[in-house]
Amino acid sequence: MNIKQISVFLENKRGRLADVIKCLGSEGINIRALSLADTKDFGVLRIIVSDPEKTGAALKKKGFVVQETDVIGVEVEDRPGGLSRILELLDDQGLNVEYMYATVENTGDKAVVIFRVEDYRKAIEVLKKNGINVIKSSAMRKI
Repeated sequence: MNIKQISVFLENKRGRLADVIKCLGSEGINIRALSLADTKDFGVLRIIVSDPEKTGAALKKKGFVVQETDVIGVEVEDRPGGLSRILELLDDQGLNVEYMYATVENTGDKAVVIFRVEDYRKAIEVLKKNGINVIKSSAMRKI
């Protein structure tokens, strides 16, 4: 149930982000979700893509520093308090959310949010036990 996230470490220089996106497009890789965090000198691009293995290989070939991480995709009720319920469930079980971001996906009346937690196996168990739909990796890979 875990989703493979690709993190790309970028110098904070003009054109570096465009280089990554161009590389993915030329390889036929679709971005399903992304987050970009930066400092003065560098940035971290976190992406969920249609083909994580191909993405890692293509970016490494172009000289980018790439890391793969397990994350969780979760359906969140698209209403006030929907996200709060999920965060409370995780917090009640002592699970720290390291970061999260939204995706381009939706499942009707629910949004999909990507979570990075300390113990993703335990988080999946807690969420499922409480009726929260955890998105399968294959669903995030669709184009």
